[in-house]
Amino acid sequence: MATGRMVISGGGLAGATAARTLRDEGFDGPITLLGAENRIPYLRPPLSKEFLLGKAGEDSVPVVPAGWYQENGVELLLGSAAVELDPSNRRIELQGGRNLEYAKLLIATGARPRTLPLPGSDLAGVMTFRTFEDSLRLQSLLRDGGRKVVMIGSGWIGMELAAAARTYGNDVTLLGLEDIPLSAAIGPELGRYFHRLHQDHGVTFRLPASAAGIEGRDGTVEAVVTDSGERLPADVVIVAVGVVPDTALAETAGLAVRNGVLVDSALRTSAPDVLAAGDVANALHPFTGEHHRSEHWSNALNGGKTAARSMLGQDATFDAVPYFYTDQFEASMEYSGFPSLASGLSPVIRGTVADGSFIAFWVNDGCVVAGMSLNQRRVQKAIKALITGRVRVGLDRLTDPAVPLEELLPTP
Repeated sequence: MATGRMVISGGGLAGATAARTLRDEGFDGPITLLGAENRIPYLRPPLSKEFLLGKAGEDSVPVVPAGWYQENGVELLLGSAAVELDPSNRRIELQGGRNLEYAKLLIATGARPRTLPLPGSDLAGVMTFRTFEDSLRLQSLLRDGGRKVVMIGSGWIGMELAAAARTYGNDVTLLGLEDIPLSAAIGPELGRYFHRLHQDHGVTFRLPASAAGIEGRDGTVEAVVTDSGERLPADVVIVAVGVVPDTALAETAGLAVRNGVLVDSALRTSAPDVLAAGDVANALHPFTGEHHRSEHWSNALNGGKTAARSMLGQDATFDAVPYFYTDQFEASMEYSGFPSLASGLSPVIRGTVADGSFIAFWVNDGCVVAGMSLNQRRVQKAIKALITGRVRVGLDRLTDPAVPLEELLPTP
């Protein structure tokens, strides 16, 4: 068992899960968890879904209850981001000048919203979306309905926020760079399903289109001007164009960085005794032999567990199949798999897309590499088993709803 202080830089799901796992694995030494926000670590998925829509309360988002940290001897320093890392001396400096020495350090600093250099971005009513406070603010802007909302970005978060805004009774116009929303992630056929879903609920699209500027009066937003010159009236403008990994701490220390902090399959960085997990980590996955960086909660959850065990010197490998989910209007979707292996492939469908209840599979060299289920319950476990088992299965059986997925798996 490792000894000495464990320091976790990052107060999100990966960091909090790592702290909990350290204790669950029997580590009884000091643990310090640094959070840049003045709020205990929380889950992000509800912020754009059930919490934003008022279907879940504030008590639904903490990773662990507030009292857990003191009860388990975890020093929780909120509003205390790390600003400098000295791997050679195993020391980290915090805002305000305090220094901490560590035996092992986990970088779990997450990601920050990508911004656009648009004129008018500083006007009141213009916002990005990432934090709990962002969700609270947006809820207050949307919940009474009747507002004109312009969404810049047609990715998963943009589509979820558009659905929430429309559900509250606001007028929503969504700008996206693709001809079909989400087509880069799941292909045009499935992207069209979500496009029609939103249109059926009254969301207006401008595709492909981008924002050229934001106009306002007396410091408050009034409109978004598109690249075609169209002026879209707006009371609320949300910029949801992705996130970038927060690698500043790693870069100051000279760690290897490429689309995130590069780590091996045990989540170890290029510096001794320093690990990285969550959105910030670009991890070598043993299934593909490639580095993958994921921005979804499953990655943070499983990465936090693996990192903690690796910090303790255990033989830990981060080999979880990537997973995420989305809820938009009446559509509940789950996806498991490797987007890099599915890239360029057309999915095969079990069921009918138009019915709004189906499973899509991406098949590479006869094996399932990704699977998406829409309004189908309890199928992701079998999909993950098909992927990890590298099961070769005929498309006729794979797409036949009468054949249970479990029958496609090899016999134990």
